[in-house]
Amino acid sequence: MDEWVVRAIVAGVVLVATLVVARVVDRWIEHRLELTPEVHTRYRVVRRSAVAIVVAVGVLSALLVIPQVRAVAGSVLASGAVIALILGLAAQTTLSNWVAGILIAFTQPLRLGDSVAVTNAAGTVEEIGLTYTIIRAGDGARHFVPNAKLASDTIRNATIASSEHLVAVSVPVPLSANLDQVLPVLVEEARRASDAVPKTEPTATVSQLEATRAVVTVEVWTGSAARADELASVLRLRLCDRLRKDGLYA
Repeated sequence: MDEWVVRAIVAGVVLVATLVVARVVDRWIEHRLELTPEVHTRYRVVRRSAVAIVVAVGVLSALLVIPQVRAVAGSVLASGAVIALILGLAAQTTLSNWVAGILIAFTQPLRLGDSVAVTNAAGTVEEIGLTYTIIRAGDGARHFVPNAKLASDTIRNATIASSEHLVAVSVPVPLSANLDQVLPVLVEEARRASDAVPKTEPTATVSQLEATRAVVTVEVWTGSAARADELASVLRLRLCDRLRKDGLYA
C-alpha cells in the first residue's frame, strides 16, 4: 500500500475518532449534568465552534498527506496573503456572525429558553448557532436572526428581570365620590393584600376620567413573578368588596 494512502487512512481515522469522542462527551454532559441556562448557552456555542475547528483542521490534515495536494498547497501558500484578503472580504459577514455568537454566549443578553423580543422577532430562544439564533414564536414559526444583529440591536428579555414585579389593578369609581378620600382607602386595602417589599408603598392614582366615572389604578410591588398573578386577583377582589361596601363601585 502506498505511503500517502496509509497517511490518508490514519488522518481519516484520527478525524473520525475525534468526532466520536466529542459526540460521546457531549451526550454525557447534556444527560448527566444539571446545566444552568447560562452555562448551557456558553457550552453549546463553544462546543459548536470547537467541532467546526476540529473538522476544518482534520480535513485539511487529511488532504495535506496526499503529495499532489501538498504540492498544490505549496504554490497556493506563496500567494497566501492575497487569498486571505479575498477570503476575508468574502466571509466578512459570516465571520462577524460567528464572533457575535461567541460574544452573546459569554455576555448573555439572551440565553436558551429565554423569552425575548428583537426588532420583528419575538418568542423563545430555541437555539444559538454559529451564525444564526433561532427564536420560536408563539404560533410555532421560527425566526432566524443573524448573531451580528443581536449583538448590535436592542433586545427585550422578559426572562432576565428583577425578582420584584409590579402589579397594577384598575377599578371604576363614580364621579360623585370624593376621590381624595377614596384613594387612601384603596391604598390601605392594597397594603393589606400585598407582600410589598420594605420602603415600597402601594400607590393609587386617577388614570382615566369618563362621563360618569373615574378609573383608579392601584399599583403595588410584589417579591416574585409567581406571586404577581395571585396578588392581582386578590387585590381586585378586595378593592371591589371595599368599594361596594362603601357604596362607591361604579
